[in-house]
Amino acid sequence: MEQMVFALPDPPNLMEKAGYAAAQITADKLLSETKSRVLVLAGPGNNGGDAFVVARYLKQWKFQITLIFTGHRDKLSAEAKQALDAYSTLGGDILNEIPKNTYWDAVIDGIFGIGLDQYKDRPLNEKYLNIIKSANDLNVPIVALDIPSGLGSDNGCIQQAAIHATYTTTFIGFKPGLFTNDGPDHCGEVLLCDLELNPPILLTPHTWLLDQSSIQQFLPFPRHANSHKGTYGSIGLIGGSTSMTGAVLLAGRAALKLGAGRVYLGLIGRDAPVVDMTQPELMLRSPHDLFKMENINCLIVGPGLGLESDSHTWVDSALSTHHPLVLDADALNHIAINTHLANKLQRRKAPTILTPHAAEAARLLDTETKDIQIDRMAASIKLANFFNCYIVLKGTGSICATPDGHRYINTSGNSGLSSAGTGDVLSGIVGALLAQGIKIKDALLLATYLHGAAADTLLQQNNGPLGMTASEIINPARQLLNSWIYKP
Repeated sequence: MEQMVFALPDPPNLMEKAGYAAAQITADKLLSETKSRVLVLAGPGNNGGDAFVVARYLKQWKFQITLIFTGHRDKLSAEAKQALDAYSTLGGDILNEIPKNTYWDAVIDGIFGIGLDQYKDRPLNEKYLNIIKSANDLNVPIVALDIPSGLGSDNGCIQQAAIHATYTTTFIGFKPGLFTNDGPDHCGEVLLCDLELNPPILLTPHTWLLDQSSIQQFLPFPRHANSHKGTYGSIGLIGGSTSMTGAVLLAGRAALKLGAGRVYLGLIGRDAPVVDMTQPELMLRSPHDLFKMENINCLIVGPGLGLESDSHTWVDSALSTHHPLVLDADALNHIAINTHLANKLQRRKAPTILTPHAAEAARLLDTETKDIQIDRMAASIKLANFFNCYIVLKGTGSICATPDGHRYINTSGNSGLSSAGTGDVLSGIVGALLAQGIKIKDALLLATYLHGAAADTLLQQNNGPLGMTASEIINPARQLLNSWIYKP
């Protein structure tokens, strides 16, 4: 269907602009002469007001509208009342529940929007739970206004039930909940409608999205022909206790293939091999030898480290160095249970990156995993502030946080990353970038996005999400980084 363009009232208010933008998107993407029936769900707040505007425009454009209003007119804001009255003047019916045995081609979700956040501790009543379930059960495309109803706009948590949107038209600026926790499973394709405003002028941003355009500024420069292995840094990795050698091998292989000049593995297990036959370029040493080497540019500690009684000494030794340091896996668990190590980390002057998943973050903050997941945004900043470190809180929409209070939500990655060893690969990528001289924040952000983008490449090749393995991620990551640096 050709794009419809209708004039907006002059001057339009924000509700009018939001409703018009959402109506335009709905008409362009979902409707046609043969697909013209739209169910509009309008809630009791201003999100419902946006829905009234959508309904009015779609009705003016000759689509068939069924409007469900779940609130009370006398409790609406002045703008929402005006929007409801404007729709009523067109002669449209207003119902209070979804009719049975009726088919629609699309649904507009204007039940709650971001207004639900202020009632996040109050359970949804049965009426709204039934409406959300009924809308999802229709199995037709849904356009959510601002954020799918039932989803927390700040934390991406579901309040009992949430709309499964095909598109989310979010207004003025992106909401964190769209991209982390349960957000990606419910928001579909997110379309930003800035309503002709400039959000950074209205409010100083503290959170940004990591996407392919934003990470371009962090890429290393193309390499000079006149260089050698020492030009690109040397990494020391410590871990691989008995029966867990694979973790440090994964991290080492990732570090090597993402550009580190030399990679040394300090394996602490009794079953440590003397050579990696798959990647013989890796140089295996004792952990003691690594701390004596003068050419190490970066340390990674934790993959497969284990929690044996003496394994914490390697974390202690690493914290005493002046090298950039990446702490992962059991290195984080040692810090969580050892006050001496935690205090030493807090006092550390050299740059440090922590890479916890939700359970490790909970141990570091002495709380429960569910408490971390309830507000991942706050947890990431709390970790960064408490330990004076750079953080990547891994999970759906991994969150990178800096000690100065800035946060970055990653938009790459998929459920194929939910397998053993993928975090070890991420640590290796971070270390490789640090060894090559990239600044600590830039290395963290680039590595986080690249790691997820490599998994997305595998997904596009039908090598996931089911059965995607950590070792498979390394080569696509190398290919992507080279393609971004050396554009044809």
